[in-house]
Amino acid sequence: MKNKELTYTEAMDEIKSIIEQMENSELNIDVLCKDVERSIELIRFCRSKLHTTEENINKLLDDTELN
Repeated sequence: MKNKELTYTEAMDEIKSIIEQMENSELNIDVLCKDVERSIELIRFCRSKLHTTEENINKLLDDTELN
């Protein structure tokens, strides 16, 4: 995904895939650390995306208030 910006949905799908592999014991122990690091990176990305979206929505709502 180096050629395009990662979306929230893609990040969540990747996290779910890693979790599913862990739950089904399909995760290769040799790559476990790498996958945990990737999961943490994706979670941080998702949190940031949610925070930014919340700020943008609040700004839009504040801008549309009729006082």
